[in-house]
Amino acid sequence: MPASLPRFAPGWRTLGLAVALPAALAAFSPATFAADVVVVTDSRHPVKTMGGERLIELDESHRIEAELSAELPTDPEQATAIVKRRLNGGGADLQRRIASAYQGVTDAWSLGVTSLPAVVVDRRYVVYGEPDVARAVARIEQHRRNQP
Repeated sequence: MPASLPRFAPGWRTLGLAVALPAALAAFSPATFAADVVVVTDSRHPVKTMGGERLIELDESHRIEAELSAELPTDPEQATAIVKRRLNGGGADLQRRIASAYQGVTDAWSLGVTSLPAVVVDRRYVVYGEPDVARAVARIEQHRRNQP
């Protein structure tokens, strides 16, 4: 009688575990559950990010304005010329920073954020006051599991 062959070769089982285990761990991490994570804060409320989330700092526009207006002379014409040079010198990168900063303020307002820091998931769930984004997302995911 012929010996029965194993369904899969041992190498395939090892490969399967090597692929399945990290995939399973990733599938159950808090960041995976949350499709869209937005963190709204400012410089007075630092947060611990987890990576992959969108970070909106509400005072970023003020910091950019402070950079542009630093050490300006009292003469309005000279000050205007210097700011124009700074704006032109900053190029596309500065323009992107300015646009992103103001867009962030608009987005936070449209999300209805009322307190900082705020972690918003899928534009539907929010946790206020938690500086650790991963913990805030985990709390939201726990709530989702308990309230289907």
